Amino acid sequence: MIVIKDLRYKKILSLFWKQNGSPFFNAKGVAFGVFSGCFPFFGFQTILGVFLAKLTKGNIILAAIGTWISNPFTYIPLYIFNFKVGLFLLKNPDNIIIKTEFIKENFWRQGWFFTSRLILGSSMVGLFFGLALGLLTYYFYKKKLNNYKN
Repeated sequence: MIVIKDLRYKKILSLFWKQNGSPFFNAKGVAFGVFSGCFPFFGFQTILGVFLAKLTKGNIILAAIGTWISNPFTYIPLYIFNFKVGLFLLKNPDNIIIKTEFIKENFWRQGWFFTSRLILGSSMVGLFFGLALGLLTYYFYKKKLNNYKN
């Protein structure tokens, strides 16, 4: 079983490592993939990431891989964090993750409260992580290119 997990890990790394194109081209793909992966649009994150990468002439394969930042293991912590960032940015007086009113019938009346904070938080977290991982990818491929030339 460990061999199978190791094989998948190596396969994904080799897929990442063997991408052709300039460091900027690859970095745009990762950045837009990670940005899209931070949104709670289950099933559409990859489509959005690939669309944005294609629109900006970035690497669409790395964009699809970048959306894997949200997966079944990270959904809940990522979206709670995004929601908390949205609460902070909109200066919500309550520092509570989920209000008891959400559980009751008032949930639908408070839908915009919840959605606006989640989307704003997802945007900000996506911008930060997309930019950070895009820059790391740029330097990673830049170093790879320099090592190849030498």
